[in-house]
Amino acid sequence: MDPCTYKRYHLHDQDSRKFLDHYFSDKAEMIFGEDGLKFPIKNLTRTFAAGHIKGDILLDLSNSSLVHHLYSACEFFKDIIVLKVKDRCILELKRWVDKRTGAFHWGHAAKHHVDIEGKSHQLEDKDIKVRSSMQHVVKCDLEKENMTEPIVLPPADCIISAWLLDIISKDQDDYIRYLRKFSGLLKPRGHFILIGNLGMTYYLVGKETFHGFSCDEEFVRKALEGEDFIIDDCKIHKRTAVSDLTDYKAVIFIVAHKKK
Repeated sequence: MDPCTYKRYHLHDQDSRKFLDHYFSDKAEMIFGEDGLKFPIKNLTRTFAAGHIKGDILLDLSNSSLVHHLYSACEFFKDIIVLKVKDRCILELKRWVDKRTGAFHWGHAAKHHVDIEGKSHQLEDKDIKVRSSMQHVVKCDLEKENMTEPIVLPPADCIISAWLLDIISKDQDDYIRYLRKFSGLLKPRGHFILIGNLGMTYYLVGKETFHGFSCDEEFVRKALEGEDFIIDDCKIHKRTAVSDLTDYKAVIFIVAHKKK
């Protein structure tokens, strides 16, 4: 298939539920659990447990209707503001927040969080806490100077971006441009937590093929440093999943903070 015909996440209508079923479900045939669930959960739990990243506002700029990367963060921020580019993603996420019938099941992710934290008895409390923190889900336009126009967001203490920069960017310049936009939403010395795929050129959702921007660790580091970030931590997890659904080579987890 010609890469020029691949769909773009923020320009075309990705089926949020199929995406979650393919890559993040608890189904027996879902083989991305080690890469997409356990690796980021382990590192997020460790990162927030250190106690250095906390505050009033956490912004989430992530792919689809993901939730699992916010279970640790909800303990350290008063409010989580989730930004989404598509109505379908918002509806899928709100279905889970409001505990509606047919919502995607994230219980396996919540259990993994509390098991790592050694707080298995707090499983129900963890779900309640993350839901109560995620009361602000806002539609955004990545191309606007103010992405949430007409809403003006207060500067965030921290941003988490999971599997987004590497699917909205068509090339290196695009990646840096979007990174600069995200950085503009942070307070001075605010923290940026980035989770993404390395070496990916495509991923499938149902029968549709979506674009991926192939980058390596060196490029991601230089992009962050070029936007005045200091990298505090970086972990690389080589791919374990065997599947033709996507061709990423590894998953990257980076924690950084703005110099000023």
